[in-house]
Amino acid sequence: MANGQIRADVKPGLEVNVILKKDQRSGVKTTGIVKDLLTNSPRHPHGIKVRLEDGQVGRVCEILPS
Repeated sequence: MANGQIRADVKPGLEVNVILKKDQRSGVKTTGIVKDLLTNSPRHPHGIKVRLEDGQVGRVCEILPS
């Protein structure tokens, strides 16, 4: 299972768990489908930032198996 730190692993349409900005302290995960990738660098230690199809923005903490 990929952890979402490498941009090449994260693609639109994948189901992922993200941590929203407001949930960073608590670590609450939100599940959704990737709509857009917002991080431009090839990797990010806290996870690639994405916009989900419902409009929420967070960092990918895990990519769920399809």
